[in-house]
Amino acid sequence: MNNQRPVTRLPICAAPDLWPGLRVFLILILAAGFFSAAALASPANEKKAATPAAAGLPAGYVGSETCAGCHEAVAKGFEDNPHTKMVLQHGSNGVTCENCHGAGQAHVEGGGDISKIFNPAKHSNKEVNATCEKCHASTHPNFDRSPHAKADVGCISCHSVHAPGKNTEHLLKASQPTLCFQCHNDQKPQFNMPFHHKVNEGAVNCSDCHDVHGTFGNSNLRSTADQNAICTKCHMEKRGPFIFEHAPVKGDGCISCHTPHGSQNARLLNAPSVNAVCRQCHSSVVAGSMHNLNAAGSSDVTPCIDCHTMVHGSNLDRYLKR
Repeated sequence: MNNQRPVTRLPICAAPDLWPGLRVFLILILAAGFFSAAALASPANEKKAATPAAAGLPAGYVGSETCAGCHEAVAKGFEDNPHTKMVLQHGSNGVTCENCHGAGQAHVEGGGDISKIFNPAKHSNKEVNATCEKCHASTHPNFDRSPHAKADVGCISCHSVHAPGKNTEHLLKASQPTLCFQCHNDQKPQFNMPFHHKVNEGAVNCSDCHDVHGTFGNSNLRSTADQNAICTKCHMEKRGPFIFEHAPVKGDGCISCHTPHGSQNARLLNAPSVNAVCRQCHSSVVAGSMHNLNAAGSSDVTPCIDCHTMVHGSNLDRYLKR
């Protein structure tokens, strides 16, 4: 006799208490997977956010706003800099940090790795000059052949690129003549002589006569068709042209008779007296005649300019008399 009770097979849907727990378990699995994927992706997203792609910039560039995030003090001082004015005038074509320092993306992604950015302080003057000349070559075309360049004087030797423009003209590290005297100590005493151009007083600047970025003339003198124009732009009464020229003035120029920086002699003459200056060329005048130039020390000698008053040139007399 079979005493076992018949087994009743329940349909799957007859186990209602099993499915809610299973659904909760599956939801938790999916949620854990989602958050794990987000956590793994977050470092890449953060790295990408550190160097956002700025609109209109070439590949590898991050824009000045990104640079300012770390270099806040420099960026704030740069607001009054003439280079910033170029940015405002030319929009995206203006000067930015990366125009001088190179593309900054590798520098930023490297956490500020200084080996991945152009730092002028760690490069040669020749390399720095080449960077500046990308924009300033047309303004200073002769710099590479100038005495300054040959002496390894670079742009940042005299200019402070980041300095606010209101501090000093042309972003100079110091005003003239202080800046020039840092190297040209041999010229400094000349401006303390009894007769001198008023450079120390601020009436005349070194750059009024010298183009520090190079010329085809000696001593970086500003190059003109008439070299005397350097002097006659101030001493206009000596300019000419004259019908009767004084040969030394046309040949050697003003410095044939005058010492330009300073002298112990009146009128910046390069000799103690007018007659001594004249004797440098007119040495063949016969002694004992009315042109007794050899008696320079006697009290009865008449200065040459008492008769030859127009020594710089005349429109009336070939002997330069009035």
